[in-house]
Order: sequence, then structure tokens, then C-alpha cells
Amino acid sequence: MSHALPRPADDGVVSAAPRANAVVAVLAFGGIVVSLMQTLVIPIVPELPKLLNAPASDTAWAVTATLLAAAVAVPMMGRLGDMYGKRRMLLVSLVLLVAGSVTAALSDSLAPMIVGRVLQGTAGGVIPLGISIMRDELPAERLGSATAMMSASLGVGAALGLPAAALIADNFDWHVLFWSSGAMGVVALLLVLFVVPESKVRTGGRFDVVGGLGMAAGLVCLLLAISKGGDWGWDSGTTLGLFGASVVVLLLWGWFELRTEQPLVDLRTTAQRQVLVTNLASIALGFGMFAMSLVLPQLLQLPEATGYGLGKSLLIAGLVMAPSGLVMMVVAPVSAILSKAKGPKASLMLGSLIVAAGYGLNILLMDQVWQFVLVSCVIGSGIGFTYGAMPALIMGAVPPSQSGAANSLNTLMRSIGTSTASAVAGVILSQMTTDFGSVALPSENGFKTVLAIGGSAALLAFAVASFIPRHRGVSEAAGVGVAGGAEAGPAAGAGGSGAGGSGVEEGAIAGVLSATAPGAAGMGAAAPGLSAGVGAAAAIGEGAPGLSATAVRSNGSAPSNGSAPKPAASPASFATAEHDGASGSIGGGIPVSGHVLGAERVPVAGAAVTLISLGGKQLGRSVAGNGGSYAVDAPAAGSYVLIASADGYQPQASTLVVADGPVSYDVLLSGTSGLVGLVRSADSGAPVADAVVIVTDVRGEVLTTGRTDALGEFTVTDLVPGTVTLAVNSPKHRPLALPVEIGGAGTTRVEVELRPGAHVRGTVRGTGAPLSDARVTLVDAAGNVVATTRTGHDGAYAFSDLDSGAYTVIATGYPPQAAPVTVSGADTDDHDIELAHSGE
Repeated sequence: MSHALPRPADDGVVSAAPRANAVVAVLAFGGIVVSLMQTLVIPIVPELPKLLNAPASDTAWAVTATLLAAAVAVPMMGRLGDMYGKRRMLLVSLVLLVAGSVTAALSDSLAPMIVGRVLQGTAGGVIPLGISIMRDELPAERLGSATAMMSASLGVGAALGLPAAALIADNFDWHVLFWSSGAMGVVALLLVLFVVPESKVRTGGRFDVVGGLGMAAGLVCLLLAISKGGDWGWDSGTTLGLFGASVVVLLLWGWFELRTEQPLVDLRTTAQRQVLVTNLASIALGFGMFAMSLVLPQLLQLPEATGYGLGKSLLIAGLVMAPSGLVMMVVAPVSAILSKAKGPKASLMLGSLIVAAGYGLNILLMDQVWQFVLVSCVIGSGIGFTYGAMPALIMGAVPPSQSGAANSLNTLMRSIGTSTASAVAGVILSQMTTDFGSVALPSENGFKTVLAIGGSAALLAFAVASFIPRHRGVSEAAGVGVAGGAEAGPAAGAGGSGAGGSGVEEGAIAGVLSATAPGAAGMGAAAPGLSAGVGAAAAIGEGAPGLSATAVRSNGSAPSNGSAPKPAASPASFATAEHDGASGSIGGGIPVSGHVLGAERVPVAGAAVTLISLGGKQLGRSVAGNGGSYAVDAPAAGSYVLIASADGYQPQASTLVVADGPVSYDVLLSGTSGLVGLVRSADSGAPVADAVVIVTDVRGEVLTTGRTDALGEFTVTDLVPGTVTLAVNSPKHRPLALPVEIGGAGTTRVEVELRPGAHVRGTVRGTGAPLSDARVTLVDAAGNVVATTRTGHDGAYAFSDLDSGAYTVIATGYPPQAAPVTVSGADTDDHDIELAHSGE
């Protein structure tokens, strides 16, 4: 199994506190704006049939369409963010939200309303994308609380949106609801544009179109059956057919994803114990959260005459729910603190118990408004703990290049839980009813049953979370980052170490940020690209005597904290064993294996792979076999640095977080060979400045491009050994392409001579006027036809890319045409004549 490797970041993380605070605030605000879309139409749902002049069964699509669009868009936006930039896709999501809001605000019929709600649903990826940006850009000490805050914004927006929407619907035209959401979307869009930096961690590659369509089809079938099964009948052919189709499509989709090179969702990563168990717990917690949103507002609004309803307005019901959103926001940093001390697993389990306790409390307390406020705050605090822990667990187990897709999948799992809660609650409340006059209303026992199921779902989440790999402290895991970009695995999860922290989540399999060490010539050379605890000498694994293992910042400077550098261990102090892809570790341990790959993912045989501790001690060494495979053993769970180097390639350093099970990780090396050349004119020998230089591989893929300087010289770096094609193009010269063999190391020099490309142009005239469609032939001195063309409507012609020499230009018009014509009497006879060049 292989992980897509991230492109190294060029800049450091967002380290200044004011800037970091601004990024967190803007991303959290964007999350709240998007989560408002879930409750935006609730106050006007009963009025939609009249407002849109459509049946109630059709207007329900105004809610269902948003759910389906979000389910499809969230994982796709996450993957696109990993590939093309998370901030870029965040902006795209917000643009779609604004477009959807404006469309719905201008609508007075069902069709444009549904279109607008679909566009609003596609913005559901804002929250997982925001969490992934935080991982890539924030310092480790801020990451835990920031991700918890961002994740909690989903509940905050939903809780605050209900009273706000009810207030607007009661006092203004219903279109104002969507104009308001559009205005908030514009504000969020501008804030992201000017405050949030673009993440440099990307995977590149191609988007899995087939996988995207397959997942979309499977999820639409599944969620459509869940959300509309109550209306159609759970035993109807349509509902059962959609459930069956979703199973078949998703199974085929999974089969395809396991066999494609660049899948939409890396199912092997998703199947890791920590990711899989967290996603399963997310489904149960999504169910538990939405059960509160379904039951409490209804109990508050039912007539007092029922004996259990409180007879409050929708606005009052929304205000009762609002404090739970504030509690989530307050609990989020507390969840981060607990996660840092005990691991995010502890936060997830504690939050699940609090949610279950809240539902149990609600079954007993259903008589007063203050009781509902208390219950909603208790459940909200539990949700704050759980929603803060889940992204930490996910990011602690996947490489940064997959964080967008992984977080999006986790959000999708929660959405499936909420959809299931809606369907289950609808079935129970429609079956357990009491007669109130001529109307059948959900009974008190029906509501208590839904509350009991919500509490049971929270307890199920607690039980599932207990299977997440347990937390273990590792003293050396102190905020490792490579190349000054995003934080590495332990820091990425809330339970990982921050600056000076010591905890690392044991289940984090490969929190990896790769770093290239430019300028390193091979084993024993310094690695100025490494940072935060990886010494220049120790990074290569065999250090040079006298070099120290001093922590190096991304700009290459040593820390200024006054601490003395620790001397690097000498090569003789390390036990080293070299085998053909086999482990050379100090004793047995947890296997770490994979492949060393070069350009185009070609295996690099003979590459040296070294596993070192964060303190610079060598723990194992291996030499890649013919297929590029390597294997080393980590002595125990924890954080390590994996170094790979080979002749003709730049050394690569990756931070790995190893859990109890085997780790599979592929290392991508870039070349150290270079190409230097001179481009000059073949006639005069003068250098050709500003010529375009293009280097392609044997498949025609462009590797790099550039231009010659004033002296006609060019330089290309980071090439791997092998044959490339060098193409040079310059105005007034004929383009040239030639094969070049790049050596295993050092610089290959080449000289290119471009022949001048002469031009002949002119105008063909007849009787003083330009003659169009005349044939012009260019013949060389030997009588050979070089080229043929025709004049345009202005009589102009041109020949280009000609060698120096004498030529003859021949211009011909249409040859004469003769045909017999017979006329008789006074009739008018038609006779057309067609002129054409010979041979046509």
C-alpha cells in the first residue's frame, strides 16, 4: 500500500499569534455560515406548498436536495482540495453557497428553489476543508483547540440558525432568509480570500472521475431511500430498490477504488483501525446529535393541552436550543486540552457518555422550559467533546496529503447518522401517536422512545470508541515538523504533541510531511532542508564526525534559545545491516516497509533507507531491492524520521508516527542531476536570448520549462538519470528537438544551434487590385516545390521557417474554362461557369 506524497511546503506555518487567531476565526465563521444552511428553511417548511404553489410532497425536496448535494460534494471537495489547494476549493464552495442563496432568494417556484438548495448543499465541504487547512498552516500548540472549534461550528451554526431563521421568517418576507445567507457567504468569502493562506501540501495527480460518479450514485440511492422511505413506504418497491441499488453500486465502487492508482477515497487508509473505528463512532454520534434537534423543538411547540407539550412558538423553541451552540463553542478548547493530556480517544469517549447522560436526563425532565435548556446544554457539551476529538483522531492517522479527503469522509459519516436519525424518528413518531381532537400527534412515549434510542446511539459510540488504539505517551515526540510546512502526525492530532508536548496518539499510522534536502550530495552530507529536531548530520543517518544534531529551522538557522547543541553519534556507534530490501534494525519491532520511487514512480534500486529517532539515533537501515522495496523495524510505537537517499537523487526525510501494527509508506525521490546548455544561431554563432527551453520525458510529459538568458545559456535542475527530449524554440528561428542523455550525477552540458527561420510574404495583385484565392508556389533552386498556399481575401500570402537560399515564387490564377452553349429563340438560357485550380 502506498500513500500519495505531499509536495513540500515552501513557507513556514502561520506562526504569528494574531495571524493564527485570524485564520481560526475566519474558518470557524465559514463553518458556522455553512451549517446555518441546515436549519435555514425549517421555519418556512409548512408554508412552502403555498409559497411555491406546489404539493407538500414536492416541496420537501427543498430539504432533501441540500442533504443529497452535501453528501456527494463533501468527499469530492475534500479530494479536490488535497489535489489542487484546500483554500482554492474552500473559495469555490463559498461561491457556490452564495450562488445558491441568490438563486433561492430570486425564486417563486419549486424548480429554482431546488436548484438553489442544491448549490447551497455543495458548500458542505467548508468545514472539513477548514480543518485540513488548520492542520497544514497552524503551529502545533494551536492546532488542537482550533480543529475542535472548527468541528464544533457545525453544531453551533445549527443551534443558532433556528432562532435566527424563525425571527426573520416572522418579521420579514421569506426571501430575506436567503438574501441573509448570501450576504454572510459573501463576507466569509472575502475574509477567506484576504486572511487564509493557501496550503502548500498537495498530492497532485488526476481526479478519479469514475470513482466520483460511482460514489455519488451510491450515496444518492442510499440517502434518498433513507430520507424518503417514510413517504414512499419502507416496503415499497422504490425504497427497497434504492437500498438494493446503493449496496450494489457502493460495492462496485469499492472494488474499483481498490484497483485504481489514484482513488477518490483511499480505502486502505480508511480501513486502518483508528480511521475506521472513528468513522463508525461518527455515524452513531451523528444519530445522537440529530435526535435532540428532532425531539426538543417539537415538545416545546406541541399544545399544552396534550399534557406534555409546552405550547411555545418556533422562535422560543429556537432560543431554547441556542445556548447549546454556545456551550459547544466553550467546550471545544476544553476538549483540546483533554485530548492533549489523555488523547482524543478519551475526549470522544467522555463526550459520548455526556450525550447519553443528557438524553437520560431529558426522559426525566420534560415539564419546564429551563429543563429543556439544561438538557440541550448537557447534550451540546458532549457533542462539543466528541466533535472536537474526531478530526484529531482522523488527522493523526492519515498523511497531510490526504487530510482533506479523510476529514470529508468523516463529515459524510456524521451526515449519514443524522439522516438515519431523521428516518428512524419519523417512523417511531408516526406509529406511536395519540388522538388530539381530529389530529393524531406523536405521543409522549414516542418522544421518550426516540430519546432513549438517541442515548443508546451515544452509548454505542462510546463502546465503538473503546476499540480505537489506546494512547501512549512518547517523550521524544516534541512537535516534529519537516521543511517548515505543516505539523507532522503527532502535532496534527489533538492528542499529539504540540510545542514541547509529549503525547502522541498511538494509532496515528503515518502522519507524514516529506521534506527534500536540497544541496545534499548523498550519505554523510548535511541536510539544510530539515527542521525541528532532525540534525544536519543525523538526518542522513551516518553523520560526519564533528557535526552536531542541532534543531534547524526551515530557513536553516539554529534555534536561539541558548541551548547547547548535542554532538551527533558517530557512525561506529550504530549497528547497521544492509540487505536486499530487508530490515536492518536494532532487534525486532514493528515493521515499516514500502518502496523508494523516483520520477514517474519508477523504483529506485539500491537506495539507502535509514530509520532514526527524533533525537538523531539510528535505529535501523535497509538497502532497497530491485523493485525499490525496503523494510526496517521500529523498536516501539512512536514518532520517527525515515531518510532515503540514492546516487543521482536528493535525500528525502519523512516523519512517521508508528502504531502497534505494520506501517506501509512509499518514499518519492527527486533527482540531483542537472542540464546546462547554450543556444546560439547556426549562421552567425551569436547567442540566442529569451529562447524557450522545454524538457520532456520519454512519454512526452513536460518535466520543466525555462528561457535562455542574455548570453543564450539555460540551466535545468532536479533531473533524474535517463534520456530526455530537449526542445528549443525562438522567434525568427526554426524549432529544434533532440534527445539528451542525463548522467547519474552532476551536470550534463549541451549546445544547441538554431537555424534561422526566414520568412517570405507578399501580396498578389491583378489589374492593380489584390487577387484572392490565387495559388502561390515556392520552389527552391533545385526546382523542388517547398510549399504551396493560397492568398486571402486581401491577396496576401506567407511562407515561414525557410532555410537561407534562393527561391522562386510562382503565382497563378484560375485557368480558362471553355464549354459549348446553344441558344434558341427569345428564351433566356442559364449557364454557370465554375473556376478552379488544376487538380481540384
